[in-house]
Amino acid sequence: MARATSAIIHLDALRHNLAEIRRRAPNSRVMAVVKADGYGHGLERVARALEGADAFGVAALADAERLRAVGMSQPVVLLSGFDAAEDLPQLRRLNVDSVIHHDSQLEMLAQADPGEPIRCWLKIDTGMHRLGFLPGDVRDVHARLSRLHGVVGEILLMSHFARSDEFDHPDTREQTRLFTQATQDLPGLRSLANSAAVLGWPQTHGDWIRPGGALYGVSVVEGATAMDFDLRPAMTLSTRLIAVNRIAKGERVGYAGAWACPEDMPVGVAAIGYGDGYPRHVAADTPVLLNGRRVPIIGRVSMDLMTLDLRSQPHAMPGDPVVLWGDGLPVESIAAAADTIGYELICSITRRVRFIEA
Repeated sequence: MARATSAIIHLDALRHNLAEIRRRAPNSRVMAVVKADGYGHGLERVARALEGADAFGVAALADAERLRAVGMSQPVVLLSGFDAAEDLPQLRRLNVDSVIHHDSQLEMLAQADPGEPIRCWLKIDTGMHRLGFLPGDVRDVHARLSRLHGVVGEILLMSHFARSDEFDHPDTREQTRLFTQATQDLPGLRSLANSAAVLGWPQTHGDWIRPGGALYGVSVVEGATAMDFDLRPAMTLSTRLIAVNRIAKGERVGYAGAWACPEDMPVGVAAIGYGDGYPRHVAADTPVLLNGRRVPIIGRVSMDLMTLDLRSQPHAMPGDPVVLWGDGLPVESIAAAADTIGYELICSITRRVRFIEA
């Protein structure tokens, strides 16, 4: 029998989340960010579910190729831009837009062989300090880019927020001010808002929004779940019990004997571990849903298995369903127990997990 561990991808949830994002930003076009294999949900299935998006954002040219291979005709934007001159023919062949964030890219475009021109998004570093031109250089860069024969159409203008998940933080207001000042009177559509800004900073929506995690029903705000914003989780990670054992008081469970039984008790063994992408370092008492009710993990999560305290469900049996995150158990709560974010967990599911569309 196949291993019971599966990731159920809820296509209706993806479509619902896109509709909710459109409702929140009715005057903006939506670039659905599908990098990292559709945030771990599967690029092709996500793209089909989100085919109503106005564009797709990717981090690698290989992802753009996959989108074109399944018939996606919307604009595709390479969010980190091209890295080498050798990328330009593929950009042209796939009709992919590129973000321009560095002088080296301008030089590559200027020296490129003639060919179909490329649509460009000019990225401005307003405070994230990863990629982008400084605000004081934007007019010069825009003029240089506009003169290049390898660039087609109006240049789009964009930046990226560092702290938009904090809805009252002044940094986002300052980044918005710097962007507005740097781009004043320049032609071109504007794009600022990521998922958090879509939800909490409506004044930044502009011409294009770029939701990522929100599309997958993952919260982008500390202390909140996606359901607080009427977003639905698009992934349910599940498995089954494969054993139930009676363990005596004082006996230790799992590697290094990290957990001791406080009384004679039933202990369940579920077929999932860090080899499937579940975080090994979750805190003690992290919950799972067994038969729809919460029970805590005990002992250390191992590569293939985890152990569960069944005192609240003494009649549980092998074969009973276990949900690790999904409806009723937000991935954000598991991420908090692992001292990380939900994005990392949904992107970490390994290849041995069976993906099921629902």
